[in-house]
Amino acid sequence: MTENEQLLTRVADKARDTRPWGWTSLPEPVDADTVARAETALGFRLPSLLADLYLRIGDGGFGPEYGLLPLLDSPPADEPAAVTQYLANRESARKDPDWPWPEGVLPISHWGCAMYACVDCRSPRATVLLFEPNADDADHAWYVDAPSLTDWLCAWMDGTGWYEEMNEEQELAPWPDFRIRTATARAF
Repeated sequence: MTENEQLLTRVADKARDTRPWGWTSLPEPVDADTVARAETALGFRLPSLLADLYLRIGDGGFGPEYGLLPLLDSPPADEPAAVTQYLANRESARKDPDWPWPEGVLPISHWGCAMYACVDCRSPRATVLLFEPNADDADHAWYVDAPSLTDWLCAWMDGTGWYEEMNEEQELAPWPDFRIRTATARAF
């Protein structure tokens, strides 16, 4: 069994045993057509691990805090799907260049208070970022939550994430690529 297979098995086991706030049951996984439609709407491919989470475990409803957002369709709760949220954030950024949304950064989990865990789909390791818009400006709203999606999932399963009560003093590093990734958007 590969490392990814082992990780997916661990995530599936934890997903069956926990229910984030607002979710009464684990949604069924999506099919390959749904992933393809999502990628077409986004204009980029999902990292393979992220696609596998949706294809093999469920269409959201598991993970830290409120859990993963559904991929393409609206969930039972009032939270928009990941693709819908990404497209809305990109449109909002076009209207307000002071708050650009980086291309390829997909919101995957809502933390409340407009904060999102996001996967940088353009990074080789699928870096997970925290978007915390309650800062004074966009330059201080992006942090590295985990160097990879694998690390982020392991922190959730092991109870070592920054959001855990025992780790609340843990500080996240600012995302160093924010200015680079949004420079073009700010130029217009």
